[in-house]
Amino acid sequence: TLLTSEQGIAKRKQRCWDVEAVFGNIKHNMNFKRFMLRGIDKVNVEIGLVAMAHNLKKYSLAL
Repeated sequence: TLLTSEQGIAKRKQRCWDVEAVFGNIKHNMNFKRFMLRGIDKVNVEIGLVAMAHNLKKYSLAL
């Protein structure tokens, strides 16, 4: 399959680094350690807002 090909293995290895940097940035630089709300729907909204803030910050730095 595609995941076991050389290119697939390389992509899976790279994914670890890409994702870890995002979570590290959110936790350390944005000081997001815990969810303030309870319930899966509210947590989904909260993580969506955090992700949106992260993306907007990244976008503003790229301009």
